[in-house]
Amino acid sequence: MKSLLGKIKEIYRRKYVGFGIAVAVYIFFLVWVHSWVLLLIAPVIFDVYITKKVHWAFWKKRGVKKQSKGREWIDAAIFAIVVATIIRMFFIEAYTIPTSSMEKSMLVGDYLFVSKLAYGPKTPNTPLALPFTHHTLPGTKSTKPYSELIKCDYNRLAGFGKVKRNDIVVFNFPAGDTVLIGREDVDIYTPIRSIISDLKTNDLSNNIPVLTNDEYRKKALEILGRNYEIRPRPVDKREHYIKRCVAIPGDEIEIVNAEVYINGKPQKAIETKQFNYTVITDGTAINPKILEELHISKESQSAYSASEYRYPLTKEMLEKLKKLPNVKNIIRVSSKKGEWDPNVFPFCERYKWNRDNFGPLKIPAKGETIEINELNLPFYSRIINAYEGNKLEVKDGDIYINGKISRTYTFKMNYYWMMGDNRHNSADSRYWGFVPEDHVVGKALFIWLSLDKEKSFPMNIRWNRIFRFI
Repeated sequence: MKSLLGKIKEIYRRKYVGFGIAVAVYIFFLVWVHSWVLLLIAPVIFDVYITKKVHWAFWKKRGVKKQSKGREWIDAAIFAIVVATIIRMFFIEAYTIPTSSMEKSMLVGDYLFVSKLAYGPKTPNTPLALPFTHHTLPGTKSTKPYSELIKCDYNRLAGFGKVKRNDIVVFNFPAGDTVLIGREDVDIYTPIRSIISDLKTNDLSNNIPVLTNDEYRKKALEILGRNYEIRPRPVDKREHYIKRCVAIPGDEIEIVNAEVYINGKPQKAIETKQFNYTVITDGTAINPKILEELHISKESQSAYSASEYRYPLTKEMLEKLKKLPNVKNIIRVSSKKGEWDPNVFPFCERYKWNRDNFGPLKIPAKGETIEINELNLPFYSRIINAYEGNKLEVKDGDIYINGKISRTYTFKMNYYWMMGDNRHNSADSRYWGFVPEDHVVGKALFIWLSLDKEKSFPMNIRWNRIFRFI
């Protein structure tokens, strides 16, 4: 038995066997990334294993069997950083839930791992970046930890599947392509719309000729530029958001009285879905212990008077509150059909939509060709211009794409509709539209730690959520 093991070890020590294994693994990698150009690196592998003419491990001295402790630590650190960066880039990444938009499916303070293999990892748009950083260098307010000297086009490697309805997905914020430094909590388009509205109202009230939307937009940017630094961000450096995928390419979505319909059918029941409710009592407050047991965070509680409160509630939580002796009535907060919310997609008064009554709207699919006109252009203008890189203009009622009159458009990517389970406390697709496929990062896999920020250690650890699959 020992002699057999010795022979096996001897075989594996032979350089040609090692070379063959390395080449096989490398070819598998090339098939995965769909890039045969990288075969140019093959001679390096040959030299490392066979000829050994080049000293590739330049930080080590040839002929020295034992390194100093310091050098060993440096080598170990370099190896760990390289491996961790590859794992984070292509396989799995840690993520934190910062807001209540996905409660009660995900809680603020949940730490989870996101699988990039679920849908296939994206290759970086900005490969020149410091390891383990995102859009801002830690310890600074606005310093970029990446360089745009090299920019790469969108490329997604092979994964285990595609985005499906009801998947909980992490993606780059679509409206985060341009940010106001110091006000990164809001996308730039919300204040632009607000300023444009104020400028138009002011011109009308003072009998000043109304300008075009483009002219008002330029004025709005000038106003914002006086107070903030306006900075663009590449796709892979935009904020990470986490939502539930409600509709996939080709679907039609409609929201009626806050209930979602996909292709004319009610959305699959989500037990953790919640809405805002007004709770009316006999003049006494709800016991704080009951609110804690229902996991209603303090920041989600609003009191309007001694007898009127507002809480986000699931169906189960609603039934429990109804049974309390001091609760007289519970009314769901809702926007009426026909009430136009200017901050709801597509931000056009022609479509009087709001967060609770929306659509119907078709989700674009890659390769699909549609007719475009002034009626439906508000839905697709950002796709044509910002996401798919075309020059879009409207002149004298005609639509120009890249300088040519266009009456049809063919989509280059798939698009998705993402919504939070906390329906009345979620900035989601209702407020900024479609999520392009090149913004999708990965699928939420499991929670490895959960901390309640309203409690101190060790009571803040939510033991029942640790290592919980999503």
